[in-house]
Amino acid sequence: MASTSSSTAVEGRERKRKRTAGGESASAAAEAQPSKWRTRREHEIYSSKLLEAIRLVRAGSSSAAAATAAAQPRSRAVREAADRALAVAARGRTRWSRAILASRRLRLQAARRARLRAPTSPCSSRHDATAAAASSAPGKGPKTPPLERKAKVLGRLVPGCRKLPFPALLAEASDYIAALEMQVRAMTALAEALSAVSSSSTTTTTNGGSSSPA
Repeated sequence: MASTSSSTAVEGRERKRKRTAGGESASAAAEAQPSKWRTRREHEIYSSKLLEAIRLVRAGSSSAAAATAAAQPRSRAVREAADRALAVAARGRTRWSRAILASRRLRLQAARRARLRAPTSPCSSRHDATAAAASSAPGKGPKTPPLERKAKVLGRLVPGCRKLPFPALLAEASDYIAALEMQVRAMTALAEALSAVSSSSTTTTTNGGSSSPA
């Protein structure tokens, strides 16, 4: 009887040790496997798309591009171009990338509807503003749990993820953060390269201008 219970305890410890070793090996393999946004291939793909997007912003040859550049600052146009290039590099595999690609089309449609809409009177505008302020005033309803409030804030930060359940929101947020980190690395490398080219051209022009013919 005692030997049976002892052998059962030994088998239980062996199974627990195997499960622990398997979990550690799986976690080590997951840590060793790099994210798709940290691979050299993804970095090269995004860098090429980013450079092409910035060239299109700087060109501004078409009337639509000129109107867009006049309506918003150049820095905002570059930022939107960089985000669209990031979404294109994601190939629509995530919800945030699809939301970024659709945002420009939605903004154009909203601007078109605003132009077609008749102007409202000052009285109705004041009434709408008062109603909006009353609706946004804090009420006496039940208090939102802290985790739910943080999830809502995170959903507003990740494009297109306001109404996702919490597990899906975490997956989208982790992928979006990794993509943004790769975007920062690519834009830093591009800025350093452009700065080096600009400084070398300036040095060449200065040396050529200072040299006098014999």
